[in-house]
Amino acid sequence: MAAVTTGDDRSGYDLTRETWRSILTGMDFDRQWKRILHDGVYEGARGKSLQVEIQSGNLTTVLDKKPFPTDAATLNSMEIVYQVSNSVYDGRFANNGWLQELPDPVTKLTWDNAVVMSHRTAQELGVKNEDLVTLQHQGRTLRLPVWILPGQADYSVAVELGYGRDAVGRIGNGVGANLYAIRRSTAPGFDIGASIRPTGETYPLACTQDHHGLDVEKLARESIRDRLPIIIREATLEEYRENGEFVHEIVESPPKVSMWKEIKYDERPQWGMTIDLNVCTGCNACTIACQSENNIPVVGKEEVRLGREMHWMRLDRYYSGDPDDPEMVHQPISCQQCEMAPCEQVCPVAATTHTEDGLNGMTYNRCIGTRYCANNCPYKVRRFNFYNYAKGWPEIVQMARNPDVTVRFRGVMEKCTYCVQRIALAKIAAKKENREIRDGEVVSACQQTCPTDAIVFGDILDPNSKIFKVKQQNRKYELLEELNIRPRTSFLAKLRNPNPALSKRQNPKD
Repeated sequence: MAAVTTGDDRSGYDLTRETWRSILTGMDFDRQWKRILHDGVYEGARGKSLQVEIQSGNLTTVLDKKPFPTDAATLNSMEIVYQVSNSVYDGRFANNGWLQELPDPVTKLTWDNAVVMSHRTAQELGVKNEDLVTLQHQGRTLRLPVWILPGQADYSVAVELGYGRDAVGRIGNGVGANLYAIRRSTAPGFDIGASIRPTGETYPLACTQDHHGLDVEKLARESIRDRLPIIIREATLEEYRENGEFVHEIVESPPKVSMWKEIKYDERPQWGMTIDLNVCTGCNACTIACQSENNIPVVGKEEVRLGREMHWMRLDRYYSGDPDDPEMVHQPISCQQCEMAPCEQVCPVAATTHTEDGLNGMTYNRCIGTRYCANNCPYKVRRFNFYNYAKGWPEIVQMARNPDVTVRFRGVMEKCTYCVQRIALAKIAAKKENREIRDGEVVSACQQTCPTDAIVFGDILDPNSKIFKVKQQNRKYELLEELNIRPRTSFLAKLRNPNPALSKRQNPKD
């Protein structure tokens, strides 16, 4: 920002210290500076507004200093873009198993990085997903697998930093390829001149995008395309203003008839959740918060490849529109806590039952691992412990686990519980004080960590609660509500508000 406004191209660190020199007027600046960095706050400071104007002349000066590449990218001289990993950042978190196993929000890859390219680029190179190629740039080479991504620019490849470390720890050592080996200090962000050569070999990647589906080929793609408007309900702001009830008109719901006796859940509290797709950014924070809170194990790359990842909350990613320039949307999915839960009806030992406050509960020491519930779950959110993942945990790792949540063992099914342990603590506190649970007193782990407040949780029968008011919005809908399973988790439809001038595609010849 300083480079644009003043033409001063110094580092942010130097500019910050210069600002603080005018504030810390004492004799020993470095000592005061370190103290403020340690405390994180400067007592007595008051923020002042500053009017800043951008001067185009300064911007031209900066661009003249560091010109962008002017050569057009071609198949033999491609653009290469370096980006930090969404999971391990620049490599500092490479030894964190939670983050290594966290699927990338867009590619859905775990435990690896890859050369991301467009379909056209891959077609001209004659490569496909998981083909091993040699990436060459400025006389340096590196072997990486290919991953094709809709929306990626032609003749431009994106690569993630932070992988390929060999002295970070037992988890992160040898995971992925080290892109720092070919990255230059003169072009740390992107450059022109990269080339890719197929090796004829393949390298297995662990991608979670097609897990829990019945078919990954043509039938699945066509079914997803047909059902996408029902799963992700969205409209433009103009369309919403014309028809505010569009979310209920998208799906045709026949008269709902129950196959068994219905139970009335009319005694408070009754727990529910709402996720606003309008503000969800797909950051994956909810997935990690859930894993941390509920002692969810890390299973490793090979188990993820077999579809056995244990995350209770996953982040589904969907594309729509032109494959070369698609729209993308994320949808967090966990157990929907159905009132008419299909999973409960098929468990032969009543390990999964419904509680009085509307939770689809699990009794782990009763489960015998038939997995009938997983087969009957339309959302595919139940996870099965194929191994005793907790066995052999170092003592220091065991100490980091949440003591309020039991550690599941081999042969047991598990899933989202709406953080029942937090609900129990709130119940105990309210009972001690002889009162009802207050709105906002129970906060689920995913809700607590969501940076955009997309997740709202609470008592759906409390007319003064936030969750009650949110569920009154006409954007609210339940996923697969036409099946009459009555999920407690609902979604708020996504509204897009594109600039008309930008949304019109211009003719390239103009």
